[in-house]
Formats: sequence, C-alpha cells, structure tokens
Amino acid sequence: MAADTVILSRDCEATQVPFGTPEVLPAGSRVQIMQSLGGSYTVANEQGAMLRIESRNADALGLASHQAASATEGAAQFSEKLVWDTLKTVYDPEIPVNIVDLGLIYSCRITPAADGQKIEIAMSMTAPGCGMGDVLKADIERRLAKLPEVNEVHVQIVFDPPWHPGLMTEAAKLQLGLDLDASIPFNTYPY
Repeated sequence: MAADTVILSRDCEATQVPFGTPEVLPAGSRVQIMQSLGGSYTVANEQGAMLRIESRNADALGLASHQAASATEGAAQFSEKLVWDTLKTVYDPEIPVNIVDLGLIYSCRITPAADGQKIEIAMSMTAPGCGMGDVLKADIERRLAKLPEVNEVHVQIVFDPPWHPGLMTEAAKLQLGLDLDASIPFNTYPY
C-alpha cells in the first residue's frame, strides 16, 4: 500500500511501534498510512514515529472498519490447517510479512482439552527488546480463541533460539527483496 496521508477525525488509540506503549493521537493529527495488513494499520506521525492502529479505530482514519479476513469463514470444523491459516492473518507492524512466514512461530501444539482443543504457541520476536510482543501475543490469542472447538489458547514469547532472517520462508525473503542465495549474517537484516 502506498503511504496515504490522512488527518485524524477524532482522538484515536494507538500503540507505539516497536515499544508497545499505548498512546492517544489527538483529532487533527496528520499521519501517513504505511501498512494495512491483518486488520490493523501502521501509521507514521509527523515526527516520524510509527504507531499501530486497530481496525476498530479505522473511522478515525476516514476508513471503513475491516476486520482481517477470518480464517474461520466457511470452515465447518477445527483443523491444524485452520490454526496455521489463522496465524497467517497476524502481521508484524513494521515488516509487511505475516508472523508465520517471518519465522516467528517456533511451535504450535494442539491437544484435546475438555470439550474442545487447547492450542499452545511458542513464538519469538525479531529483536529481544521489541515491545510489540504483548500486542502480537494478544492478537494471536484473540484470533485463535474464535476458532471452532477452541477452549484454551496460550502464547509464550521465547528468545531461545534467537530469531534470525534465515527462519523466514522463501516467499517472505522474496517479498522483502532479500537474496535467497546469499548467506544472511546473524542479526543483520535490511529493515
């Protein structure tokens, strides 16, 4: 999506990226929409700070609220594929790639629970100091909890092993313009 500049029509809740700190952007603020993926918007304010705005606040941007396409639409029953498809609707607010293709999901364990399914996710962040962990964790838990038959969802953020660009899928590397043949040194990536 090309960066569109908009003026906020009302005060708007946002989350600072990458710190994860809540903030209220006042009505009349000018922001550029940098990314619109997975039901949220990443914007940059006039000072250059990046912020994430949830779909429920799209009207402040002058947009119609659109929830991320639900992976459960048309799905009659629970499956592991449904879980992975749902995880792919969650996007990193700075990098226009979903968390699965970015290599942030280290494990997904599905076990039967009383009257349904229990899902346990181990995930990492692109950097240990990223404050967006709790925001992404809550997003994942909320989306997975809506799946049919799911009774429990637990997401744990881990940093061992540390994330590195080699964990990305080939599709993600292509999308980001990374050379698939080149060796990417640990903790050096172009974003």
